[in-house]
Amino acid sequence: MQPPARWAGIASLMIVVTMAYMDRVNVSVLVLDASFLRHYSLVGDRAGQGLLMTLFLLGYGIAALLLTPIYEGLLGCRGGLLVSVFVWAALTAVSPLLSPLPLLLLARALLGAAEGPLFSLKVMFVAERFEAHERGKPNAVTSTGVSLGLAAGYPVVDLALHHFGWAGSFEMLAAINVGIGLPLVFFLVDGRPGPRKPSGKPSYRAIIASTVRAALSTKRLGSILLVEIFTLSYLWGSSFWLPAFLANDRHFALSRVGWLSAAPFLVSFCANLLGGAFVDRLSLDRLPIVFVMGGAACASCVMALFGGQGDAMTFSMLLGASAFWGLQSAAIPTLVQSGAPVGGIGTAYGIINGIGNLVASFMPLAMGSLMKHSVVSGFVLLVASQICVCLCGVFMLHAAPAGGSEDRRSLRPT
Repeated sequence: MQPPARWAGIASLMIVVTMAYMDRVNVSVLVLDASFLRHYSLVGDRAGQGLLMTLFLLGYGIAALLLTPIYEGLLGCRGGLLVSVFVWAALTAVSPLLSPLPLLLLARALLGAAEGPLFSLKVMFVAERFEAHERGKPNAVTSTGVSLGLAAGYPVVDLALHHFGWAGSFEMLAAINVGIGLPLVFFLVDGRPGPRKPSGKPSYRAIIASTVRAALSTKRLGSILLVEIFTLSYLWGSSFWLPAFLANDRHFALSRVGWLSAAPFLVSFCANLLGGAFVDRLSLDRLPIVFVMGGAACASCVMALFGGQGDAMTFSMLLGASAFWGLQSAAIPTLVQSGAPVGGIGTAYGIINGIGNLVASFMPLAMGSLMKHSVVSGFVLLVASQICVCLCGVFMLHAAPAGGSEDRRSLRPT
């Protein structure tokens, strides 16, 4: 594939990830809407509100584990994306029609399952089209969809909520997925190289077994998995509870909460790009330094929120925490792409990302359970997650093989 074509695919994947994260942030804004809470009997129920995100992430993690090998082995990146975007658009559209609460929770879990293979597919796309020493930047660009989706999601859903009501916000997001996401994938995400054509008709069990073998042979698998768990725990905990923190603990007007919640993720967007360029300059054995620096600095910024500082300091620390978290984003997929066996990168990342999301799915619920007196009391778990990222980075640096750095230029795309 020529460079312009592959970068068109990268841009399309970034936009698809952006839309997926706008879907996810929808309920984070809706838990501030009185009519939505009354409709589903969630008024004052922090744990129940957190369950809306937790069940989504449980579905996401299970699907990343079980569906990714089928998508990689049988559908390929383009086919898998088309199926995923169509299904999650349909589920978003029907969600406001589902009542009582258990039906909505079921839809949230299925929505998570539809989105589960997304990150594995984008990691596979980058690995197939970029050489090992140049993957940091495309990994960073596609990962900026996380920051863009969260940054755009808060104000967009907030505006939809005020103009169309809580049900209309679901329908608007579904229309965006169908009108933008599907055409982008169909026309701009090149299907070559396509899915592997196995001899015979492989069974589901054989595909899963092959995936597990590939994942278990990934270099630094345990350490990467731990970093993924703690990184995703921070993401889901902070993104879900940030609007409630600004509205309830810092008493910002509800009309400003959407835009203020977006700002930290715009900062992490820039940090993602910077981190991608930085990653491409590091040898593989020095990559974990990103986790050491980013984790320690992010934890320090979140700890500063525990005091009674003014609005300016609160906002500065939120921006700083998002920046240092964003610096780490490109390092994880780059380590997987370089350490996983040829032909199994997507499924290896699917297992890492799937288990990571399964464990991290309990973060919104756990934080909600700690919020007896204030939202910020649950933020201690965010600090702990980033300290753990820092410690994992230290371990990976000390465990790196002695005698020099690996030459990433000798590693070719799959």
